[in-house]
Formats: sequence, structure tokens, C-alpha cells
Amino acid sequence: MTPPARLAAAIEILDAYLAGSAAEKALTGWARRSRFAGSKDRAAIRDIVFVCIRCRRSFAAMGGGESGRGLALGYLCDAGLDPADWFTGDGHAPGTLTAGEKAAIGDLEEMPDEVRLDVPNWLLDDLKASLGDDFGAVMTQMRARASVFLRVNSARVSIASVISKLEAEDIAAEPHPLAKTAILVTRNARKLRQSSVIESGLAEFQDAASQAVCASLVVAPEARILDYCAGGGGKALALADRPHGAVFAHDADPARMRDLPIRAARAEVEIEVLGPEAVIANAPYDIVFCDVPCSGSGAWRRAPDGKWRLSREMLDDLLREQSDILEGTYPMVAPDGVLAYATCSLLDVENSKQIEAFLARHPDWICTFSQRFTPLDGGDGFFCAHLTRKPGTL
Repeated sequence: MTPPARLAAAIEILDAYLAGSAAEKALTGWARRSRFAGSKDRAAIRDIVFVCIRCRRSFAAMGGGESGRGLALGYLCDAGLDPADWFTGDGHAPGTLTAGEKAAIGDLEEMPDEVRLDVPNWLLDDLKASLGDDFGAVMTQMRARASVFLRVNSARVSIASVISKLEAEDIAAEPHPLAKTAILVTRNARKLRQSSVIESGLAEFQDAASQAVCASLVVAPEARILDYCAGGGGKALALADRPHGAVFAHDADPARMRDLPIRAARAEVEIEVLGPEAVIANAPYDIVFCDVPCSGSGAWRRAPDGKWRLSREMLDDLLREQSDILEGTYPMVAPDGVLAYATCSLLDVENSKQIEAFLARHPDWICTFSQRFTPLDGGDGFFCAHLTRKPGTL
């Protein structure tokens, strides 16, 4: 496919997305109807689609409207490309631009912050208050594609060895300073799915900031650890890679953990999956780790549709759920144990404010550690805090 033909395909997929289809579903549907497209074509089209979703508001403003063509036109303008070279109408290229489309082309620099930085109106003040002086730089980073990171299974192999094995497969990577187990993939990341490093469990996909959150926990060799909101189990796997007593995983939706036993076996670690009754029966735990459901605002580069689907009502529901999880898990913590709270959010209301509210409700608890990560640190946006009982209060 020619580059203009790829753009035309992206326009078709974006129109389906804007009509209400999930992005992945629209991409899959197009691929099934377009068997002529090769893997490089599908990858290039996918990249266009997702950058258009990440930058949906600014591209629509630059391109004169929120349509597949409008977003594609904004995409070209943002990249400094001449739309006339792409909207030619030749072969499978998009049809030529109308006079109205040409007249509607806007200048990104002249747009207000919320448009230029692709921020929903209702979240602008929250994000500015949460990020302070970093607001502009962080939100600019959020318009770009996220980096690909791996977590090296350090109990089995060294970072240098993994980097060497990847190089033999024509995949370039380098250590990343956010975590001792983190490596940044700098070339041919799409080859990782077939990499022997992944298939053999020597490394796992995990954002560097997410790894740093896990690394912030002090794990004693005999510690019993519960990953309470385990999801796919990435953090449970990271914690199980360190000397410990036992690691348990639980999630309100057990289906999300369906691949965890396979991943654990591949990594050569033991993780016991617990249901709602067993998770209480097995208490107390030395560490209860709660990576709670959240807005996902720190990971909007990876899941950009979440930014546009999120509403104030949804955020309020998440805040209640986060508070409920803290209330439901702190009794499971051993007397000298740690309740670790984490989000992949940039919003103070989900982060420091939740910790402040918990401590106000429970004055016998204290916060011993708190840290926020933003894309300026190299990975996704994350927050973590460690809570423990005040000495002598139990």
C-alpha cells in the first residue's frame, strides 16, 4: 500500500471509531476486510489511528472537524506534511480536499491549552492543579507514543544477558534508570511478541514507572504479599521475582487473571490465585498491594480512548471504589505490615487526596512513603504510597 492509501484506510477506521466502535474492533474489522494489506501496512495504519485518537482534539481543530478526514488532515499538519500530496484522489488515496477543508486548516500554536494539549475541558483545571508547573510539558508528552519497556526477571538472568539476546534477534534495548530491572526497547519493538526472551519468561512487558512502584516496596525474605487488584498480574510477577515468603493474587474480576498461572509458570515463580473468601481467610499479609481502578490518566498514551470516554460521573464512581478498596483491605494487613496504594493516574484527587482522606479516617495509620511519576520521568504516570500503623497502636 502507498502512504496515501494507508491514510485512506486510517480515515475509514477513524470514522468507525467516531461512530462508536472500539478502536481495536474497528482495526480488526478493517484488517479482515482487507486481506491485501501486509503486516507493515497494518502496523503503519494502526500507528496513524492511535496518534489521531491521542491527539483527537487538536487534530480535529487543525483539520477543520471531528471526522476521519478531519483527524487525518490534522495529523498531516501536525507532522509538517503537505496535505495536497496525500489527498490526491489518485488510486486508493483520499479524495482531494474541498475548498472548505482547505479554509478550515488551523494553526496549533494559536489554540487554547485544552485544545493544543488535547485535554477534555472538564479536566483542565484538575490537571493544572495536580501537575503545577509541569502541566504543559507533561501533557505535551502525553500526545506522543509511549515507549516500550521490559522487566527483566532478575532472579533468572541479568539485564546485560537479556539485551544481548534481544540484539541477536535484531531488537535493540538499553537499561533505564527508573528501575534496576527496566530496559527500554529502542528498535524493532514489534518483534518482541515472537522473541525467545518473552516466550521463555526471561522478561515481561511492564512500564518502567510501574516497575519503580513495585521496587519501592521493601520485601523481607519471609514476607507474605497480596496483590489485591492483580488484573493481568504484572505487579504480582514483579514482586514474586524478589526473595519472599509467598505471593497471592486477587481481583474482583477473576477473568482478568486467567493468563497469570501461565505467565507465572513461564517466569518460574509461584503465585497463588485467591477468590473473595480465600483472600480474607489467608490474611494477614505483610504487604497488601492495591493498584486500584483509576482514571488511567497516566497511561493515556497507551489507552488514549480512555481520555475521551472518561466523565466526571465515572471519575466520582472511581473515587468511591478506591476509598472502598482501602477500607476493605487495611484490616488484612499484618500488625507491622504495609498497605501499598497505587494508581496510574496524574490526578491528585485519586492520589494524595485519597491518602489524606484515609489518614483522616484512621489516625492510627501513617504514610511512610509517597511518590509520583510522570512521563517526564520516562515512563507512564503513576502514584504510590505506603501506609502502616503507628507503632504501639494495635
